[in-house]
Amino acid sequence: MRIILLLLFISVFFSSCTTDADRAEELREIRGVWITNVDSEVMFNRTKSEVAVNFLAERGFNVIFPVVWNAGYTLYPSDVMAEYFGEEYRIHPDFDEPGRDALQDLIDLAREHEIEVIPWFEYGFASSHNLGGGHILDAYPHWAAKDAEGNLLTKNGFEWMNAFHHEVQEFMLKLIAEVIKNYDIDGIQGDDRLPALPAEGGYSDYTRELYRAEFGEDPPANHLEEPFLQWKADRLTDFGEKLFEMVKSYDRGLIVSFSPSPYDWSKYEYLQDWPEWIRRGIVDIIHPQVYRYDIDAYRATLIETHDHFLRAKEERELSEGRDQPIFHAPGVLIKVGDRYNGPEYVNEALRLHRELGIDGEVFFFYEGLHENNENLGDAIFESTYYSTAGLPYRE
Repeated sequence: MRIILLLLFISVFFSSCTTDADRAEELREIRGVWITNVDSEVMFNRTKSEVAVNFLAERGFNVIFPVVWNAGYTLYPSDVMAEYFGEEYRIHPDFDEPGRDALQDLIDLAREHEIEVIPWFEYGFASSHNLGGGHILDAYPHWAAKDAEGNLLTKNGFEWMNAFHHEVQEFMLKLIAEVIKNYDIDGIQGDDRLPALPAEGGYSDYTRELYRAEFGEDPPANHLEEPFLQWKADRLTDFGEKLFEMVKSYDRGLIVSFSPSPYDWSKYEYLQDWPEWIRRGIVDIIHPQVYRYDIDAYRATLIETHDHFLRAKEERELSEGRDQPIFHAPGVLIKVGDRYNGPEYVNEALRLHRELGIDGEVFFFYEGLHENNENLGDAIFESTYYSTAGLPYRE
């Protein structure tokens, strides 16, 4: 009898182990983090990059989004920047160490742990911050976006290029293509500045002419008036479509990832009509920035955002080349300046994601995972990331 019981126990034990292993094999979710060059040292030398990538690998992360376009500079050596602005602008001055390429370092280190790398074009169509347009608009003043008073389009200190101008769009596509061609990456990412423009824009001479050609009249003085608002949003969606098709022309397996603001604030503030991006099938992963400090506010915004995502997927018209699955992995705020969201908040957010069947999350940003935030990285691993997870968009 004891032998029978022992054999039964062993059978149940190994059956349980196998089930857990099978679950681990089947688990697929996006576990991402943004890596910045502001308020962070990760990208400034290889040793710090190695420490960060090892830290993330040990805690179950599977994709990183390192910044490559910030404050009018690339963080990698760029022939495109040299062509447009001169040799002195080939790379961000903080990253011009001879013989070193911060993006390549991160890619090499991430590959050792099977972590994917999706470069993040953080500044998008913004040219500068509190610099009057900076070197970009000094060199190409006709690229400037304008408000209804004819002033340089400025919002929250950011000065903007005209996202509707064909030369500006061509410049941005060249930067993205350059990264695709020169690096072994897994995709590219735009955020609340790509594709985007403050809704107050649309009044440059160039854009006025575009509007007149279509409607036979000048744009209205009220920047939110229809059909002007939707016309502007649609032009940015059209650019997103160009971007998507260009990326896929290099490799269908490359991911196009966008991280807009929550809808419909995104549309009325930055012309980001991202449900339409989903309906057109011009994105692989959407990461709405559900940045809240109160977990109840996070829950309410998340549910509303996920509803918009699901509704847009239902309304989607599939076509050849646009029939890929689209995933939702919201942006979760864990650090801005000296303010943090800690383990209690984050673990509740992760629980909500899995309850709603959401495909994962991306944390803003890496430095918020450390000791000043109650060792949040360890807490996430212990509560949720302890089992290995593949990426849902990979076979």
